[in-house]
Amino acid sequence: MSPVKKTAAETVRGIFHERSHALDVFFRPETVAVIGASETPGSVGRAVLSNLISHPFGGIVFPVNPKRRSVLGIRAYASVRDVPEEIDLAVIATPAATVPGIIRECGEKSVRGAIILSAGFRELGAPGRALEEEVLAEARRGGLRIIGPNCLGLMSPVSGLHATFASTTAIPGSVGFLSQSGALCTAVLDWSLRERVGFSAFVSIGSMADVGWGDLIDYLGDDPHTRSIVIYMESVGDARSFLSAARAVALTKPIIVLKVGRSEAAARAAASHTGALAGSDSVLDAAFRRCGVLRVEGVEELFDMAEILAKQPRPRGPRLAIVTNAGGPGVLATDALIREGGELACLAGQTMEALNQFLPPHWSHGNPVDIIGDADAERYIQAVDIVSKDPNADGLLAILTPQAMTDPTQTAERLKSFARLDGKPLLASWMGGPSVAAGESILAGANIPTFPYPDSAARAFLYMWKYSDNLRALYETPQPLALSEESRKEQAAAAAILEKARAAGRTILTESESKAVLGCYGLPVVPTREASSPEEAAALAREMGYPVVLKLLSETITHKSDVGGVRLNLADERAVREAYQAIRESVSRKAGLQHFQGATVQPMIARDGYELIVGSTFDEQFGPVLLFGAGGEMVEIFQDRALALPPLNTTLARRMMEQTRIFTAFAGARGRPPVDIAALEQFLARFSQLVIDQPLLREIDINPLLVSQDRLLALDARMVLHDPARRLEELPKPAIRPYPAGYISHWKLTDGLAVTVRPIRPDDEPLMVEFHQALSEQSIYFRYFGSLSLSQRTTHERLIRMCCIDYDREIALLAVYPNAATGRESIAAVGRLIRVHGTADAEIAVIVADAFQGKRLGTYLVSQLVSIARQEGVQRILAEILPENQLMQRICQRLGFRLRHVPEDQLVKAELSLR
Repeated sequence: MSPVKKTAAETVRGIFHERSHALDVFFRPETVAVIGASETPGSVGRAVLSNLISHPFGGIVFPVNPKRRSVLGIRAYASVRDVPEEIDLAVIATPAATVPGIIRECGEKSVRGAIILSAGFRELGAPGRALEEEVLAEARRGGLRIIGPNCLGLMSPVSGLHATFASTTAIPGSVGFLSQSGALCTAVLDWSLRERVGFSAFVSIGSMADVGWGDLIDYLGDDPHTRSIVIYMESVGDARSFLSAARAVALTKPIIVLKVGRSEAAARAAASHTGALAGSDSVLDAAFRRCGVLRVEGVEELFDMAEILAKQPRPRGPRLAIVTNAGGPGVLATDALIREGGELACLAGQTMEALNQFLPPHWSHGNPVDIIGDADAERYIQAVDIVSKDPNADGLLAILTPQAMTDPTQTAERLKSFARLDGKPLLASWMGGPSVAAGESILAGANIPTFPYPDSAARAFLYMWKYSDNLRALYETPQPLALSEESRKEQAAAAAILEKARAAGRTILTESESKAVLGCYGLPVVPTREASSPEEAAALAREMGYPVVLKLLSETITHKSDVGGVRLNLADERAVREAYQAIRESVSRKAGLQHFQGATVQPMIARDGYELIVGSTFDEQFGPVLLFGAGGEMVEIFQDRALALPPLNTTLARRMMEQTRIFTAFAGARGRPPVDIAALEQFLARFSQLVIDQPLLREIDINPLLVSQDRLLALDARMVLHDPARRLEELPKPAIRPYPAGYISHWKLTDGLAVTVRPIRPDDEPLMVEFHQALSEQSIYFRYFGSLSLSQRTTHERLIRMCCIDYDREIALLAVYPNAATGRESIAAVGRLIRVHGTADAEIAVIVADAFQGKRLGTYLVSQLVSIARQEGVQRILAEILPENQLMQRICQRLGFRLRHVPEDQLVKAELSLR
């Protein structure tokens, strides 16, 4: 049922190839109305109409102007409603106040899309924002999509459409360019004509009232003419939509972003160390890493990297080998490489021996490989050949300076044969002017990126590695999260603690409450008890055993700064009583405190490992954000930390840790034993689950978290709730949709076997391998409409993409059962529900292992997917079935699908309306 065509992925995406995309109306319209068309020189309406009629796109253009019978010699109409043809696309260039009425008329005319060039909306403040909301409401009522307002328009050079008021036209190419700035669009356009950079799409997106980054990334991701997507971004807009689309497309097409506005001035004041450390731009970097997007610093890099990533393989690591005929340029490249976080490859012994065989005795004897200025093309290429095979190098930079014995053209001609190394990019820096121009042209023709200076080439290599590493982290198989049934039950207890504090009007939990919440998720904490008197504190100290630590109950603090902590060796009852009294007196003098509630008592723990900080804060665009780094009292001074978006699995947790400097010490430093990394991964994954599960939480600090070879213990914990006046439904959702545990169900087969039906997880890859091993050729044929070998179906690259999915776009259900033979879960069936981009449709597919067919499991799985589709707002479910697959046809009929035989395609198409 529902085959895969032209792909080996187990997904139904791409089945209905003939279906048009909702955004096709913007890029391939057949009829265009220019509302506000004018003959006034210098006007937007004149420029747009002139561009549309002077660059034929194969369609018809209708000017709309109530004051003229014709515009530029073309008959004009008073209103879009008066146009005698159906209109696909309206381009609006009228004052902002008139736009809501025009959009209403477009809806009545059944116009499918509109580009609003007009300014005067949200950029003007509250009145403009209200006007924009009115426009959007009319668009939704009329069922049309909008690009803009306040934009330049768009060009589709491939189809010939030019619907902007720019004075020049983009040339066709393979780069999809999206920008929020119309002014930057015109500058980039001029630059691209000089540099001969071609575009598959050139879009000014404006203020994104409707169509946003996610919509356009999805569209260009499916566009066969687009090889890479470059974005000039001023604001993220719908963060979840952007990340979802970027993550889906980035593995097949590079997405490079220039995001302006790195200033931390807008970062809000925080009530915790975590909030103070997590600046808004750092959160954006974490978001880009999570979805495989590459962020660059300038416009030139934006297009350079689009070209380079399309031409060269991605590096497997950050180690660069350099071959040069001059020492200085090699040092320049090395400095740039190390400064930006890369590594010089340590050449293997066999590489050094091979180079010694033919290089002059005074060569550099290391990396960079300086082959001396008198090197001819033969020596140069021989060195490149040897170094390119070094197992320790992840990429190669060839530097040439024009010296007396140098032949830049011949060397470039010989270098062409290395243009596509296996898993290693080759970059070149041919330094000089006219003498190297021919060589540069040869290299460019061979898809070897060239740079005028070697430091630029080194930075480009590191961009490539950053992009490759981001993608690799997305699709590594994590270890299962060891979350027991008991701990799942305790999650409700954690929510009860938070609700109780919120009901009391509190925003800060006591330390005991905070640690109790952590304990509900199986996170180890040091025992902490509350004392409301010196006598009670002394009694608790005796019970716990000396020495102990007394601290002020955190709920009494309304000021950001922590006060009252007493870290003394309180080894007897008298010391405990005196410390308690000292804390109480401190509170009475300290400004910013409400009243004294008491103190906490906890055992004094020997700090023989590493002190870390783990926390979360809340970002207004991306929702909850996680923090990990070096902790302790100097946490804000050293600022050795990494950010990530929840939820985390163990692989993502490790990647987060690897971004910090302290991680390098975990292998064992200065005689210390190594840290239990696996336990720390589990801790971070559980912590991220807490953050996702408990939306009442605004900030969390665990500082310090003590880690060593055999210990993982939260010594201090602090939790801050959202202001009770703020409704939770108004808060941004997590930027990445968490695991949909609500779709877990239980069922029994007709033979009595109990199965659990649950959404797929990234760590299910090994189970999927076993599942495919149990499928018959007929089951494979029915699912894929053809033969697909076991080795094809079970590659890591394929399966991890099937297991590590975006639940906003796709729900894959596994029916699992306890396998007595293996002692663990096995898969009996898999079902998928995948949204169709730009529509309210979804496609469905199911495959049941042969041993479980005929036991109504397929019916149950399809019924669950239908139920999920309703909850997800899907309006129509589609499927394709082979005529021979009578069982699946009966299942669909039983569940209300309408079947339609299509003899010419040798298919049965199934459709279920959920409207």
